[in-house]
Amino acid sequence: MTRRISWARRALLALIVVPALSFAQAWPNKPVRLVSPFPAGGGTDAFARPLAAQLSQQLGQQFVIDNRGGAGGTIGADHVAKSAPDGYTFLVGAVHHTIAVSVYAKLPYDLEKDLVPVTMVASVPSVVVVHPKIPTNSIKELIAYAKANPGKLNFASAGNGTSHHLAGELFKVLTGTQINHVPYKGAGPAMQDLLGGQVDLMFDGMGTSGPQIRSQKLRPLAVTTAARSPAFPDIPTMAEAGVSNYEVTTWYAIWAPAGTPADIVNKLQQEVAKAMQAPMMKEVWSQQGATAGGNTPAEFAQFVKQEIVKWGEVAKAAGARID
Repeated sequence: MTRRISWARRALLALIVVPALSFAQAWPNKPVRLVSPFPAGGGTDAFARPLAAQLSQQLGQQFVIDNRGGAGGTIGADHVAKSAPDGYTFLVGAVHHTIAVSVYAKLPYDLEKDLVPVTMVASVPSVVVVHPKIPTNSIKELIAYAKANPGKLNFASAGNGTSHHLAGELFKVLTGTQINHVPYKGAGPAMQDLLGGQVDLMFDGMGTSGPQIRSQKLRPLAVTTAARSPAFPDIPTMAEAGVSNYEVTTWYAIWAPAGTPADIVNKLQQEVAKAMQAPMMKEVWSQQGATAGGNTPAEFAQFVKQEIVKWGEVAKAAGARID
């Protein structure tokens, strides 16, 4: 009897373990949807689309970008949080989601409970860019102009509660300036109006502004990181420009709906890390002045916790709150 039970247990264990192993090995066996919570043409797209193309090549299935913009990225994030955790829907989000936790009075999802961190995709400097019509060539001149013309300047953002928004509010607090905030549904639409002169400046991620700086359509005044960007070494840091205690980095990352099998989460992380070594990916990331991602789910989860605390303090200092 004991031997029969032993064999029965082994058979049952085989039925449980083998499908679990083959499940991750078989993934993906159909197209995978990467939800970008902003309109096309923004910083998220600048990294999500090349990554989707590379993953499609590596895994033999199409990784398709699904743009679902609005409410500072929270509409797309909520859509993924409520999607089936089957390994075929992921969120390609950004730093904005860790900010939303503090600035929105109520979110329809819980970032740390309803979404599972997969890995970082890219980290890029933010940059202060102005339309050429604005008569300023430095941060010092921008501050002087803003103080001489209180309430005249408008800065665009990718939406309420995004890093663009908080970066602008923090700048106002530290410099004592009055600059009006104009929220858009994403960095792409905001950039279009900045290029058209409908707004005056933007605290933007380098992924969106980099090409406009190179083509001299926008004037860069400072990067918001502690060190200068290797891709744009002539642009001073905010500290060098005279504003201390100001540091903002824009990053992009992948989350999965809670309940997505750990084997699939780990496999996607490993494939993203592998993708970062592809020559095409290295070139694109380098052009954007970006640091490549690929960290483990556990490492990224810890980073998310730290960012929630950091941006909570910034939101409190700036008095940023969205009902």
